[in-house]
Amino acid sequence: MKFVSFVRVRIFRMLVLAFTVGCLLAVLPSLAQTNSNQTNSNQTNSTASIMLDGRKIFEVTPSEQYSAQERAEYVNQVLQEQVKTAESPIRVEIKAQQKIPVIEINGQHLVSVTSEDAPEGRTTQEQAEFWRKKLQTVIQKAQYERTPIYLIQAIAISIGCVFLAIALSWVLGKLWCDWLKPQLEKDAAESVPLEGAKQPNSPKIAGKVLLGLIRCAIWIYALIYITNQFRQTRQLSHIVTDTLIASLTSDLVPLGDNSYSVLNLLILTGLFVGLIILAKVIKEGLRSRVLRFTGLSRSSQETIAIIFNYAFISITSLVLLQLWGLDISSLTVFAGVLGVGIGLGLQGIAKEFISGLVLIFERPIQVGDFVDVRGLMGTVEYINVRSTEVKTLDDITIIIPNSRFLESEVINWSHHSSVSRLKIPVGVAYGSNLTTVRSALIDAAKEHTDVLVQPTPRVFFKGFGESSLNFDLLVWISEPRKQFQIKSDLYFRIEVILRHRGVEIPFPQRDLHVRSGSLPVDISPQLVESLAQLSQSLAKWLDQQPTANPPQDGNGHK
Repeated sequence: MKFVSFVRVRIFRMLVLAFTVGCLLAVLPSLAQTNSNQTNSNQTNSTASIMLDGRKIFEVTPSEQYSAQERAEYVNQVLQEQVKTAESPIRVEIKAQQKIPVIEINGQHLVSVTSEDAPEGRTTQEQAEFWRKKLQTVIQKAQYERTPIYLIQAIAISIGCVFLAIALSWVLGKLWCDWLKPQLEKDAAESVPLEGAKQPNSPKIAGKVLLGLIRCAIWIYALIYITNQFRQTRQLSHIVTDTLIASLTSDLVPLGDNSYSVLNLLILTGLFVGLIILAKVIKEGLRSRVLRFTGLSRSSQETIAIIFNYAFISITSLVLLQLWGLDISSLTVFAGVLGVGIGLGLQGIAKEFISGLVLIFERPIQVGDFVDVRGLMGTVEYINVRSTEVKTLDDITIIIPNSRFLESEVINWSHHSSVSRLKIPVGVAYGSNLTTVRSALIDAAKEHTDVLVQPTPRVFFKGFGESSLNFDLLVWISEPRKQFQIKSDLYFRIEVILRHRGVEIPFPQRDLHVRSGSLPVDISPQLVESLAQLSQSLAKWLDQQPTANPPQDGNGHK
């Protein structure tokens, strides 16, 4: 079952990676083309596109008399009129006028090919022939798209594309509900050791987000494919796409000598997020696949993994910014502002960050140590640059700021050595045989498997208490986190051994001695007079009361 779960998780991760790579492969070429076109447009600002039914054919440059936009508008208008009115086939020919190749369509002048239109290494005649072939191909497609046969075929393909998108969405939903979601819930339940504990929802949320993104991508691709089937919607689709891309790729944020668009910033943010995820994956792989076989302690492995993680993020971030074209020297102003912010509003974060670096490099506390921070006892699980995660004996993870380990007293039971001493106080009744008590305590300590043989257990006679003779049993253990369990086991065993050997364990007692005799009491004259008057009044009241008749027996005798 674990192998099957592992395979499913691997497949899920491969799907996520494939979807991400597919989106990048789909977006980056168009983005590169758009940036290239935008760069060329910014450099020359002198080309215009020749288009027919939403299909781009080629670009023209300005001539001596007309601008590039004017030439493109004339060519596009002629092409539209010829495709609408002329009968098939439409002839596209090349004729020379004053040694300049001219492309004609059904004998009508279309465009003159100048030396500025031809790229380097190609003559005007070769460029004219290249344009003629492209025009002929696009015109034939445009005429075919105006036939009823193509219209029926396009409608059928569009309907099939819609049904295919619905089917794929349904299959993805079915796979999620019947296969992936139960598996994620099962893995989450198995990862929670305590019954009734809250299960993590991050894998389920990530799966839902991934499912929604894949469905959106399917419908977007389907919509783009359908709109490209019809010439009317194709042109509108190109207009919307170009407008959207232009709004995303236009330079809005100047930084240094360069300007960056919204899409550039989004991609840069995505790359940084991917960089952090990659660093985390490499850190886990380094910890589980490399460092665990080096023989180093767990704390040393964790320290090396943390240093490598932050070093990798820092170096690759600088390299990424340089490759992106961002001059690091342009960030000096931002660094100054950040320094002021750290000095004013981010004092707490800077304090915890520096404390984390001190803990990582000085290592007074390491991963795996059993610590006591003002009553919070637990094992150190992770040491981050801002906080430290401590798992208590109740399996509760507590996040403690790093500064508390440097500013307050911290008991590290595992510092330098995991061997620690436990003191177990025991009281016995007065009159007990002290030799029997000592041997009983020593025997109870030696019988416990978690008590070390060396140093040997020791017993100290602490003194005479109010109700008992007090002893301290000292034992040494190698697992401080089990000290409460060891104490409980020893107390159970001590009670059994003392009872079997006739040694009484007393309970607190108090003896009260009362002495008889007269107590000197000073009474004021006013109190004496009041008591005398009260006594006289009571006597008069009793005299005034009628005397009760004596009881009689059954014969009437008193």
